[in-house]
Amino acid sequence: MADDTVSASSNMDMEDRVSHLEQRLQLQEDEIQLLKAALADALRRLGCCEEQSQMTHAGGAHAGRRPLATAASTPPTKVRQLLQALPSRPLSNGYVQQKRLLSSPSSPKKEVLQSIKRKSMSTERLTLVRREMAAESRSRTTSSSSSSGGKSKSKECTYNAEDSYVRMFLRGRPVTMHIPDQQRESYSLDQKVALPDKKLKLQWVYGYRGRDCRSNLYLLPTGEIVYFNASVVVLYNTEEQQQRHYLGHNDDVKCLSVHPDMVTIATGQVAGNSKDGKLLAPHIRIWDSVSLNTLHVLGMGVFDRAVTCVSFSKSNGGSFLCAVDDANDHILSVWNWQKEKQLAEVKCSNDSVLAAVFHPMDTNLIVTCGKSHINFWTMEGNTLTKRQGLFEKHEKPKYVLCVTFAENGDAITGDSSGNIYIWAKGGNRISQVVSSAHEGGIFSVCVLKDGTMVSGGGKDRKVVLWDHNYRKQAEMEVGESLGPVRALAEGKPGELFVGTTKNAIIRAAFPDTLTPIVQGHTDELWGLDVHPTMEQFVTCSQDRQVHLWDTNTHQPLWSKTIEDPGRSAGFHPSGAVLAVGTMTGRWLVLDTDTRDLVSMHTDGSEIISNVKYSPDGNFLAVASHDNFVYIYAVSENGRKYSRVGKCIGHSSFVTHLDWSKDSLYLVTNSGDYEILFWEASSGKHVTNMDTVRNLEWATSTCTLGFNVFGIWPDGADGTDINAVCRSHDGSLLASADDFGKVHLFSFPCSQPRALSHEYGGHSSHVTNVAFLHDDSHLISTGGKDTSILQWVVA
Repeated sequence: MADDTVSASSNMDMEDRVSHLEQRLQLQEDEIQLLKAALADALRRLGCCEEQSQMTHAGGAHAGRRPLATAASTPPTKVRQLLQALPSRPLSNGYVQQKRLLSSPSSPKKEVLQSIKRKSMSTERLTLVRREMAAESRSRTTSSSSSSGGKSKSKECTYNAEDSYVRMFLRGRPVTMHIPDQQRESYSLDQKVALPDKKLKLQWVYGYRGRDCRSNLYLLPTGEIVYFNASVVVLYNTEEQQQRHYLGHNDDVKCLSVHPDMVTIATGQVAGNSKDGKLLAPHIRIWDSVSLNTLHVLGMGVFDRAVTCVSFSKSNGGSFLCAVDDANDHILSVWNWQKEKQLAEVKCSNDSVLAAVFHPMDTNLIVTCGKSHINFWTMEGNTLTKRQGLFEKHEKPKYVLCVTFAENGDAITGDSSGNIYIWAKGGNRISQVVSSAHEGGIFSVCVLKDGTMVSGGGKDRKVVLWDHNYRKQAEMEVGESLGPVRALAEGKPGELFVGTTKNAIIRAAFPDTLTPIVQGHTDELWGLDVHPTMEQFVTCSQDRQVHLWDTNTHQPLWSKTIEDPGRSAGFHPSGAVLAVGTMTGRWLVLDTDTRDLVSMHTDGSEIISNVKYSPDGNFLAVASHDNFVYIYAVSENGRKYSRVGKCIGHSSFVTHLDWSKDSLYLVTNSGDYEILFWEASSGKHVTNMDTVRNLEWATSTCTLGFNVFGIWPDGADGTDINAVCRSHDGSLLASADDFGKVHLFSFPCSQPRALSHEYGGHSSHVTNVAFLHDDSHLISTGGKDTSILQWVVA
């Protein structure tokens, strides 16, 4: 088990690196496709010119005035061969969301292959696309010769006043959005919309990063426990139910150390990517836990991949700091942090290093441990000399998982075989053994103020209390739903805080008091919806957990394990039931009060990206990655379902959907940037824009549409924004992007590149956003960081 847990993070790193390369390859492919398309367009125009000049030379006056359309449709022989070898428009739509599918370790490869296969366009569609492109190239050629023509351009966006639509381009593909009649007269592309009056303030971080980090939970003298999740370091006062947040990091925090003064804190982060593709360097931030001010930043440009261990020295007033870089050589470095100066560095190990700590009585001694090693390092000047720990006749473990120190200076280690070894002070030999202290790995050992010790088990999920002579005094077991023990911290007298690999924190006391105070998801999180009338929201994740949360207590009102990984969620307007869509084509309905299963259905075998009830509660729309939307009639207050329609027409997977206020129509977006409209009762595709142009929509969660297209930044590739949500009072629009940011815009957002307030906190793609029913708060969810952030809107 320990072995798996440790190697999981290195596998994850490998998958991340592979996905990064795949993304780069994808971008290059897309650029080539765009270049080909541009060349094709140029060749077409050249063809037209050649044809015209030929006709002029032939002297036929009427032939010279042949309609441009006919000329364009019959390019001359010289150009024809080149044209045949080129696509008539970038066919990158077939790859639109491959980026995310590949970058998520949890996405099965089969899904990627299926989606690539599905998204390759059919022959008829290609013909249609070619025809559209020819028409577009004609209109472009025509409008370039006439200056007015009712069109004004704003870089890639065009506005057609005559037909009343705006057209934007994503990855070279046109997206046409029709303007409601009431805005026709006054609309202008160049009008600037002001920033929203309201702003967001981070109020609460749900969850804790225990699944792949260790030694990251401590109690401060202020009564706050300090830990991290995503790129936020949380200071949580459990008595007063208040959180404060250090927001200095711009990507995943991976390690944490508290200075002997119990005020100064050091945290290390991973390398990240910014919006413009630049690398965000891994580094260490040293900050004041009272003022939350950053005091020092270390290692910018020095660390390679991620800072995975960090520790202050104990005996010289804490003036040194050691750190381990997660590069191939796992470099151990020592710093004078106040001077921001590196004192020494050395290659630590080829294998993973899980802990690095200064000896409490000897400033020049550092102990590191990890895969099949424990090393004792002595620092002299700027050199670090290693002595390997000798296991001699004792069982050598696969991993030494944790290290701490007894009052007398002995080092104490816990390992993957479940043994506790005592290493005599200053030496590299084992002086005492507690064999089989746990069944399976020991992830944490913590010496308490009174000199006794507690240890935390992985496989057996036990917290064990040992006396000064390492004799077992008491034990308690953490429930399976909360998971194996990852970190232990001493609380008030007689109290412990226990962090788990299932991203929970528990307040514990012997003999058997275990109270969860922090809970969270443990796998990629996409599903989110808010209760229609109460201060509650639901989340579901690929960890197969559905949680109904209370925004005041910040605790789950209930949790339920489902059979399949969760992907989407939606409340019935009455709030009595909620629907959950999964990754497998199955969707279920749960009773909001009792969490009982009310109904279960399967539509296709692919991801259910959206489940949304109509405003009147009489229909449920189920959007799938099989390109279809399934419509169900709903009766008995959400307890009975019968399928009445299937929306067929998208050529790629359905990403978002909204209902009209009158519950008669649906609008959907897809992976190849289509906006389609549907009749709810029959699932019939509505092609007459005058029918839907002036409809009022109950929600605005589609990322493509006239009222929201201003959210798209320059050069966006169409997958950069994952979700959008309009506030219930219709004044604000929040968006969730691929760069860990939540944006707040004014609504409507109908001019290109609208201004927004931007907020960090998440560390991977933000997958969803939703305003509470009264617009007092915004909830956002992180994908791979699995975090939920609650923001005050004020």
